[in-house]
Amino acid sequence: MNILSGRNIVWYILKIIGSLNFAIVLLLLIASISVLGTVVEQDQNLLYYQINYPIDESSFFSFNWHTITFFRLDHLYSNWWFLSIIFLFFLSLMICTFSRQLPSLNNSRNWKFLHKENSMKKFKVFKSFDYKSISNIIYALHNRHYYVFHKGNSIYAYKGLVGRIAPIFVHFSIILTLIGAMFGLFGGFIVQKMIPEDEIFHIDNVIKSGIQSKLPYNIIGHVNDFDIDYNYDGSIKQFFSSISLLDSQRQDLVTKRISVNSPLQFRNLTFYQTDWRINSLRFRIGNAPIMQKGFNLLQSGNKSIWFCNLPLNTDQSMNIVITGLQSNIFIYNSEGSLIKVCSLHDTVQIYNTSLILEEIMTSTGLQIKVDPGVNLVYFGFFILIISVIVSYLSYSQIWVKSIASNINLAGSTNRAALAFEEDFTAVQRIYTYYIFKDYMF
Repeated sequence: MNILSGRNIVWYILKIIGSLNFAIVLLLLIASISVLGTVVEQDQNLLYYQINYPIDESSFFSFNWHTITFFRLDHLYSNWWFLSIIFLFFLSLMICTFSRQLPSLNNSRNWKFLHKENSMKKFKVFKSFDYKSISNIIYALHNRHYYVFHKGNSIYAYKGLVGRIAPIFVHFSIILTLIGAMFGLFGGFIVQKMIPEDEIFHIDNVIKSGIQSKLPYNIIGHVNDFDIDYNYDGSIKQFFSSISLLDSQRQDLVTKRISVNSPLQFRNLTFYQTDWRINSLRFRIGNAPIMQKGFNLLQSGNKSIWFCNLPLNTDQSMNIVITGLQSNIFIYNSEGSLIKVCSLHDTVQIYNTSLILEEIMTSTGLQIKVDPGVNLVYFGFFILIISVIVSYLSYSQIWVKSIASNINLAGSTNRAALAFEEDFTAVQRIYTYYIFKDYMF
């Protein structure tokens, strides 16, 4: 008795989880939480949240950094309770697919002969003829591309069965997308690096990784060069990096010039161009060896300004200011007055001292990403698009029953009722035409 009660409870719970209403509630909950994830910045350090979401003691309820970290809203898409909701949604789709959708599809293929006239009259679309011809009604249904099944004095016909398959493929596509997302979450990683031009780099500095992810330590990268394209007004149009990947023996594997919308893809690695930075200035004062001085960055609205201070001697110094790689170089004295405008490799005299600006050193910002489930996600979305298009095809059924000297027709459809009525009328018209044709000849 207890075993039966336990089984009944389990089946009852599974029935609730597999219901359409439960799946819709979970989907709305996931969508609402995802909206929250777009409002609260993800994967930032604790100081960021403490500055942007301070604790307000005067408010009874304050959405502050403590609330964010307690509920792990700063890593929303990888915390345990959000993944639990995703898994529950996945389980709901699986149960619904195997307990409802597949049996419904199998039931749609069954021959459903109606033998009673009262059963046929319950349909909204019904027609009765006082003359009958089984062969002509079968021809008329075939003419309208129906699959026809005949048994005695009864006929069952349907078309558009693919429209019944569409909901199953919708479920299947969402399941594939969720599986792909889980593969990416547990097996993927993201690396961000700021690499100087003409430097070698390794794949490290991981900012996000799954518990099953592994770094490819046998691959070495090299930034060959970095370049920027500018618009006519001096604004940045695009920036590029030439990246080479080498194996452990320093043999070249692949080389590509990447940009923001043109990443480098090698095996399961994707290298994105994300940022850039001016690091330092190489210069020569007089006959001294080449020296290097780091730049400081100053943001003025949407404009970036880099500057550094160069001491010429114990009493005098100057400030070097640039606004881009192709712009002029401005030299100011220690009082802030502009004393010279020049370009790279120009020799200028400052306080009776020669100065040559040799090179502006830059770094390129790269994001290296591995997502083993991305192809599965794309395939899931592709199936979803196809299934949504197919779902607009209507599934139509027509029943025919020959009684005495009469023949009755009844029909139904799951959508496009007006088009089905036109189709039903066309079947009648074809049937009537061949009836009178037979009588005439």
